[in-house]
Amino acid sequence: MTSSQIIQTVQSAVYVALKISAPVLLISLLVGLVIAILQAATQIHEQTVTFLPKLVAIAAVFIIAGPWMLESLSDFTKYIFSMIVKIS
Repeated sequence: MTSSQIIQTVQSAVYVALKISAPVLLISLLVGLVIAILQAATQIHEQTVTFLPKLVAIAAVFIIAGPWMLESLSDFTKYIFSMIVKIS
């Protein structure tokens, strides 16, 4: 395996990791931002107030985007296995 193939494989692994984690992180960020604005407006500064809405939002993202995430991971796994077959 050449160094360019290794670099390409690592780049695709990082790309898949970013692609799969992006929806969860963005929704968590948006929900946290909205709740922080509400807490600043109402002056309720309780740490546990942000927990449940973020948990519900992340669960909804997993329910909605879960099949797409699993398909992306499956495609990447097939790609890795095809690279292993080409090596041997």
